[in-house]
Amino acid sequence: MPELLKKHSRPIRVLVAKAGLDGHDRGAKVVAACLRDAGMEVVYTGLRQTPEMIFNAAIQEDADAIGLSSLSGAHMTLFSRVMELLRAQGADSILLFGGGVMPDADVKKLNELGVGRLFGPGTDTHAIVDYLNQEVPKRRALTET
Repeated sequence: MPELLKKHSRPIRVLVAKAGLDGHDRGAKVVAACLRDAGMEVVYTGLRQTPEMIFNAAIQEDADAIGLSSLSGAHMTLFSRVMELLRAQGADSILLFGGGVMPDADVKKLNELGVGRLFGPGTDTHAIVDYLNQEVPKRRALTET
């Protein structure tokens, strides 16, 4: 277990979300199950969520991270809006990461906006677990100082 994580009394809490009209949620459910199996607390919001619904759920659930899945081609709009809401409310310590099919140029733009890693199809789920185990404790430490 990463040293930073040992300092915290609760498991990492991740909100897994499907935004917009994208109805393909098998990958999101696989990731949610994998994160749960790795000892994280996971809340899956279900299909057809708006960025505002995702943001509000993350706040209500005291999420450390939001995993947004996008296969509809609307990733630039959806990720950007969730990031905008997080910043506007001073909640940008919540890690926004995700997955889906996205052109490399869009991934780069989203990363420049502050979105964390974006995982493509076929990603080993252990890579997602490892990423969250490394990144979330860093963010928690920043908010505690």
